[in-house]
Amino acid sequence: MVKEGQKAPMFKLDDDQGQKVSLADFKGKTVVLYFYPKDLTPGCTQEACDFRDNWGAVKKKGAVVLGVSADPVKKHQTFKDKYKLPFTLLSDEDKKMLKEYGVWQKKKFMGREFMGIVRTTLIIGKDGKIKKIWSPVSVKGHANDVLENL
Repeated sequence: MVKEGQKAPMFKLDDDQGQKVSLADFKGKTVVLYFYPKDLTPGCTQEACDFRDNWGAVKKKGAVVLGVSADPVKKHQTFKDKYKLPFTLLSDEDKKMLKEYGVWQKKKFMGREFMGIVRTTLIIGKDGKIKKIWSPVSVKGHANDVLENL
């Protein structure tokens, strides 16, 4: 897992429109980078909608939001359209970035063990360093916590 104070690992992923997006594209901006398990599931939908509902306040603070999961671009498009998400969703199907950030981990659910994304949010400062990490994230009230820390 990455640590607060360290330089955020660089990445280049396809966004929800199939365009390449890299961390370098946001140089000089504050980035809210949130990792979530799966599009169109209850917890992930709630988290995305909470960021959507706080979008104006996030923008006022000069920040951008990037959501990342291992879902394909087409599924991101469906998720984004259905819930009118105003921010970018990134697809990491090969899980390279997820592993580099340390959020691809062994998880347990109903007595079963499997590899998956641990819901995690980072604030990356204008200098490219990680300012704050929440992991694992409890969805309820999380967007407000992020906003207070921007």
